[in-house]
Amino acid sequence: MTIRVLLVDDDPLVRSGLRLMLAAAPDIEVAGEAADGTEVPDLTHRLAPDVVLMDIRMPGMDGLAATERLRALAAPPEVVVLTTFNTDDHVLRALRAGAAGFLLKDTPPGEIVEAVRRVALGDPVLSPAVTQRLIAHVTGSSRDTRDARRRLRALGDREREVAVAIGRGKTNAEIAADLYLSLPTVKTHVSRILTKLGLNNRVQIALLAHDARLTDGES
Repeated sequence: MTIRVLLVDDDPLVRSGLRLMLAAAPDIEVAGEAADGTEVPDLTHRLAPDVVLMDIRMPGMDGLAATERLRALAAPPEVVVLTTFNTDDHVLRALRAGAAGFLLKDTPPGEIVEAVRRVALGDPVLSPAVTQRLIAHVTGSSRDTRDARRRLRALGDREREVAVAIGRGKTNAEIAADLYLSLPTVKTHVSRILTKLGLNNRVQIALLAHDARLTDGES
């Protein structure tokens, strides 16, 4: 299977570097490029990429708005935002919109290639440590805690425990060990949580658990 990638960045040098980097991978094809978010919906329709590498800061439509528009499609591609972690707090909005994760622009080439592969398989590009760091970095969340807790009431007890564990940055294997469950059972719970809450990936589960203020031990 060849993974088709759309590059979206207003800097032609960045796009050129990414294209050269990805071209070296035998299972990845750069399907196209865009210099602004306004170009993304049409290119996505015409090129059918599996993964979009999306810059955040662009002069026309920024990557945040473009990500929200993409993820609202019936069968959207996976989106990975490109950012500088310490300065671009707006990455949170992209994750809430359904982006599969983010990469720093100075990420080593091999890790970018592997991230594209992982995202294409439905595995968000956020390690547990990064998930925790991101959540700790968030300030001034606009989501109401009561609304987040109301949404989580749709879950069964075990599903709620799994959701909180995801919010604490735990991997499926760690959750299985902590809750004395098999790994397939944990994966089943994660799938049910996503379906019941209408979410796209485990990053959004983590953010919802954080909004409900359950990750620090509150109930």
